[in-house]
Amino acid sequence: MLSTLVNAWKIPDLKKRILYTLMMLVVFRLGSAIPVPGIDKTQLASLFANDSGFLGFFNLISGGAFKNFTIFALGISPYITASIIVNLLQIAFPDSVGAMAKEGEEGKKKLAQYTRYGTVVLALIQATGWSIGLFRPAYINDTPLSIAISVIVLTAGTAFLMYLGEKITENGIGNGISLFIFAGILARVPQSTVTTVLRFLDGQLSIFSILLFVVIALLIIVGIIYIQEGTRKIPVQYAKRVVGRKMYGGQTSYIPMKVNQSGVIPIIFAVSLLMFPMTIAQFFPESSFYEFLRLNFGQSSIIYNILYALLIIFFTYFYTSVIFNPIEVADNMKRNGGFIPGIRPGKPTSEYLERTMSRITIAGAVFLAFIAVLPNIILGFGSLNLAFGGTSLLIAVGVSLETMKQIEAQMVMRHYQGFLK
Repeated sequence: MLSTLVNAWKIPDLKKRILYTLMMLVVFRLGSAIPVPGIDKTQLASLFANDSGFLGFFNLISGGAFKNFTIFALGISPYITASIIVNLLQIAFPDSVGAMAKEGEEGKKKLAQYTRYGTVVLALIQATGWSIGLFRPAYINDTPLSIAISVIVLTAGTAFLMYLGEKITENGIGNGISLFIFAGILARVPQSTVTTVLRFLDGQLSIFSILLFVVIALLIIVGIIYIQEGTRKIPVQYAKRVVGRKMYGGQTSYIPMKVNQSGVIPIIFAVSLLMFPMTIAQFFPESSFYEFLRLNFGQSSIIYNILYALLIIFFTYFYTSVIFNPIEVADNMKRNGGFIPGIRPGKPTSEYLERTMSRITIAGAVFLAFIAVLPNIILGFGSLNLAFGGTSLLIAVGVSLETMKQIEAQMVMRHYQGFLK
């Protein structure tokens, strides 16, 4: 990883992209420190006296912005939720929304525009829910004007983050939205480390608990790398063709089918969807529905972890079906004279690819859900209560791997000799 970054730094164009990405992340961190106007910090701190459950994870992926009620408190969760809705609409309405996705760049631009509109609408709903529900006791002057200002600021902050993420994807090293979550998680590491050391010195944590966390963290890192890098290569043979006086084809290639085609997207989708009911419940802070979610949706609760695992498996299959179309792959192979040895071209090939992808994906999805849920269960029965666990490590490691692959791909496109050696 370090050698890749060093080699990329030597290429002027990639150096500019890396610096641009770093500047956008600095802007993100600066915005995460600017509080919403009219908030009493003392009252705000009392609201998060115990932020270990659902709110704690929301605060984690926002890099502490949620707990401090800053302009970026909502993070990019509305954008992720809007992306889920748009992707679901492509499957629910294949003749309209689904056809739009197949129209090339123009269709993608339209879907991206709809996602932006959906992000603003969802951000407005979430900002209203949090402002009226959870954060209302923290206002210096609890007036409709204060709440309106808070809602506008939070919605604008999410829209600005969405803009920054798209700019990183366009002008930076890619994965703009994922990098914000990654930066938010890493921003909490120094504070979490200091807190852990102080708790150890005070006798609240034993050396065994700390070693247990280190072992679990290392196992998660090894597991996610194993899943992310796991690939099955489907051999493809191209028939020889004579075009004019030249002969084409005859070579052997392969289709790389990854165990986890969707990366960390299923985890982000699952967490965003689990957050949505709590957002709605914030409109009714005195209701039994809100109390039920608050008591039963902690990270160590059985209901939360079962739903979390099922959603990860579902979104792994869902997102894989979106990015990998076996019928389209089989048709492209047939047009170019390619075939899988022992499998007839056309429909048999697409069925073979679909069957193979399903078998690979179930292994990746179950293992991914297992790694995500296991630390929550273990830590729920132990005395260790750190500020980040399996899910945050999964996202951090997954985004790191994807970002490194983006940089390596751009280096290959530029024919960098030092890298190709």
